[in-house]
Amino acid sequence: MTELKVEGSGGYIIADLTDEQTKKADLGVGKLFLAPIGKIETEKMSKHYCKSCETEFDNPPKIHLEENNNEEIADNLILVERGQYTCEKCSAVIGEYRVFKKNDESRDIGKANPSE
Repeated sequence: MTELKVEGSGGYIIADLTDEQTKKADLGVGKLFLAPIGKIETEKMSKHYCKSCETEFDNPPKIHLEENNNEEIADNLILVERGQYTCEKCSAVIGEYRVFKKNDESRDIGKANPSE
């Protein structure tokens, strides 16, 4: 894991990221972004910066979870968790994340379905 700066719309977070998370966060513009990663574990985050109060903190941001009951977003895609990383001082949103899951369709692979 490598400690990297990950950008959000309202600031940034310094966090230890896996290679997989780093690949997801890299959108090809020379910066890493929070949204594509999903949720980062609190213990992996070491600092955060808030654009609203223009302050850097030597600890992780707060995580605010939005209530969600496994909302189906599309066929075979379910939104499991929606949250925000927020500033510890002014509670401004530093970035947002979403956690998705797909239903397992492997049981249907290889089965012939009769045509109608």
